[in-house]
Amino acid sequence: MPSQGVKLYVQDKHVLTLCFPLFISFFVLTTFFGFYHLQVVLDNGILQVTISNPDGILTAIQYNGIDNLLAVENQEADRGYWDLVWNLAGSKGTKGKFDRIEATSFEVIVENEDQVELSFTRTWNPSLEGKVVPLNIEKRFIMLRNSSGFYTYAIYEHLKEWPAFNLDRFRVAFKLRKDKFHYMAMADNRQRYMPLPDDRLPYRSQTLAYPEAVLLVDPMETEFRGEVDDKYQYSCENKDNRVHGWICNDPPVGFWQITPSDEFRSAGPHKQNLTSHVGPTTLAVMHSVHYSGEDLILKFGSNEAWKKVFGPIFIYLNSLSDAGGNPLSLWEDAKQQMRIEVQDWPYTFPASQDFPQSHQRGNVSGRLLVKDRYVCKDYIPANGAYVGLAPPGDVGSWQSEVKGYQFWTRADEDGYFCINNIWTGDYNLYAWVPGFIGDYKYDVIITPSAGYDIFMGDLVYEPPRDGPTLWEIGVPDRTAAEFYVPDPSPMFVNRLYVNHPDRFRQYGLWERYADLYPDRDLVYTVGVSDYTKDWFFAQVTRKNDDNTYQGTTWQIKFKLDCAANETETYKLRLALATAHAAELQVRVNDDGKSPLFSSGQIGKDNTIARHGIHGLYRLYHVGIPGNLLLEGDNTIFLTQPKSTSPFQGIMYDYIRLEGPASSNGNKKP
Repeated sequence: MPSQGVKLYVQDKHVLTLCFPLFISFFVLTTFFGFYHLQVVLDNGILQVTISNPDGILTAIQYNGIDNLLAVENQEADRGYWDLVWNLAGSKGTKGKFDRIEATSFEVIVENEDQVELSFTRTWNPSLEGKVVPLNIEKRFIMLRNSSGFYTYAIYEHLKEWPAFNLDRFRVAFKLRKDKFHYMAMADNRQRYMPLPDDRLPYRSQTLAYPEAVLLVDPMETEFRGEVDDKYQYSCENKDNRVHGWICNDPPVGFWQITPSDEFRSAGPHKQNLTSHVGPTTLAVMHSVHYSGEDLILKFGSNEAWKKVFGPIFIYLNSLSDAGGNPLSLWEDAKQQMRIEVQDWPYTFPASQDFPQSHQRGNVSGRLLVKDRYVCKDYIPANGAYVGLAPPGDVGSWQSEVKGYQFWTRADEDGYFCINNIWTGDYNLYAWVPGFIGDYKYDVIITPSAGYDIFMGDLVYEPPRDGPTLWEIGVPDRTAAEFYVPDPSPMFVNRLYVNHPDRFRQYGLWERYADLYPDRDLVYTVGVSDYTKDWFFAQVTRKNDDNTYQGTTWQIKFKLDCAANETETYKLRLALATAHAAELQVRVNDDGKSPLFSSGQIGKDNTIARHGIHGLYRLYHVGIPGNLLLEGDNTIFLTQPKSTSPFQGIMYDYIRLEGPASSNGNKKP
């Protein structure tokens, strides 16, 4: 196809598209019930994107002979849009006011043959207090010459004198044509033909424990009968959430959402967010409270100034040049395009001065080593460590940090790391190392400068450790993935996850605990049991015959070859992968005593219900006086007593018992 410049024009939505030789052209508009109904159209000869003016909502995407890829059966405002959920300051919970952000003014920022960039803005003022979120919001859209797609990003701003408020989530949503897009892909091993939205209608499905999950009892496509559909089964960690979308078979067309960087997303690389799901819907989630709860609500004070850029993300469209080609090859092409976008980050073309380009950013590098004398006398290279810069805070605060930017990388096998393209500002350097518990923080504030490299030299992380390991359960990797995940009930299956590494994404696994342990709770014997087979992945409640629930107490049985030193303290390390409205109590050798340790009620992660294998990481250190331990048989009791819901519970990451510091390490379990 010959190269064609990008064209921009405005039209009335009730008349045929007119294209002028100028790059932006206006013409006399007709009226409809006394109002002008404007649309802005971007056209580069490959695709055509129609945006409502001044709302800034995508109403049509024309590509490869399809007049509109978006859901034509929906209202125009319900096709492609930025949205958010907010609430008044002091509000409790994670529910709020839904706002499909409608702008009130339109401006052309860039207009030439190579690029058009548009701005749609909603400016807040005191007359809007309580009606819309107190933010200035600018949505931008970019189309480039010869690009098979378009970009969008947004700038949110809260001025110091404006009211306090809470912000729960914000994202970009695209709803596609259900008669066209039936195949969804988000990873090489997470892709499939999907049910129709009609299959979720009340007369075709049965709502399960919460509205998002339904059992398909009479779907239009019989192949889905008996399956569970739930959007949370397609959640993904930020670090892996680079490209996902949908494929249309006739004609073969792919619609992909590509996110080349996580710098603007909240809570670090391991935060889980929604991707694509039945609709067909594809989401670019910038911030959410999923798998974390109220800990991740953005809470703004009345004297707090804030400004942040979200995106750009790229909406990529592709098609087959060979009429006989395999439509699934569009996924491979989308992955290749994703790699190109990641390589091109930070983009050079966004015109906003609020988005710094590469020469306006800095770099930080160094080496991370681990010092644990009970593992090795020498320093240990932090192989595969996650190393990042996030706003200053406490140790581990990055996982609940929601207002600033974060920049992460992984160390190589020798512990060397390099974090590139960092916004100028003040940061702490944080890290965690697979295979070791706890979090590292470099206490000195780091301030990268534009165009400069900071070399940190050798940094040393000393993970929590008082004495030698007497025994351990699990692998310290911040997930419960290594523990026993049961098969789902045959009544509640998503066939994608049968014999799949992510088997934990099946619906209803919390009820399988009572099936496996109908009369008594889990007992784990150190040296005999195998945590991959004998440690259930989540300590959940047990459902009774009367549909009530009860807490559970798990036991860890172990032996000490000789009597414990009564004057010394042993240390129990409990790393949790998630918690939801739970409490963790620890008792030693007497289940009837008051607990030696209680966490109090912790967590609103809701990971168990949403098919995750981790939420927020928590680490507890319990000192066990030697006079509580016996020569020979010992038992640690782990009780989770909260029991009003099937979703209350804990997932363990790793448990370790350490001997006292003076121990010679010969007290083998």
